[in-house]
Amino acid sequence: MIHYLIWDAGGTLFDTYPAIVGAFLEVLDGYGVAVSRAEVLHLARTATQHAISTLAARFALDVTVFERRFRQAYDNVAAVAQPPFPGVVSVCAAVCRNGGANYIVTHRGRDSLLDLLQVHDMQRFFADWITREDPFPRKPHPAAVNAMLERHHLDPAEALLIGDRMIDIQAGKAAGIHTCFFGDPSTPPEVDIHIQTYAELLDWLFAETGAFR
Repeated sequence: MIHYLIWDAGGTLFDTYPAIVGAFLEVLDGYGVAVSRAEVLHLARTATQHAISTLAARFALDVTVFERRFRQAYDNVAAVAQPPFPGVVSVCAAVCRNGGANYIVTHRGRDSLLDLLQVHDMQRFFADWITREDPFPRKPHPAAVNAMLERHHLDPAEALLIGDRMIDIQAGKAAGIHTCFFGDPSTPPEVDIHIQTYAELLDWLFAETGAFR
């Protein structure tokens, strides 16, 4: 039975990739170099830090300066332009309504996360979150996920991690919890459920055969 959902934020709860890709392209344009939108998206979907290090190395850019410029450009994108994916609110609300709880484990900074949650009126659905400021290794290391489980005395057998990148899935598996991949990967990972819409997750969690799964 699943009663607890642990969500990634960017690219999973919120459609942040258009803003992230746009910020990368803006900064690269300032350097006078061109990269396709599709390639930047591919790099960013692995991890934002991976995109930063890969692009900096390719064009012999100072990685610290490049990262600072990228983050400044991305921070200028309003939260309202990074909406929750269709169906996300329905899943979160149904989990709470049926006695479960939602949590967030993200590499995003706390202020940025809270801005997204508040602008889209979603903070009320989440019991807790772990962000970049918390003292845990980045995913795929499971430390942050384990800390959330321990902090709230969650049974790993009743927890499901939802993410859109392999590092999310790897962190969930290493923490010994169920995993859900959201999106359309080139190579589908081995997970408990693979979805492309949140209507699919809602059906899976609240199927007629099992109520709150």
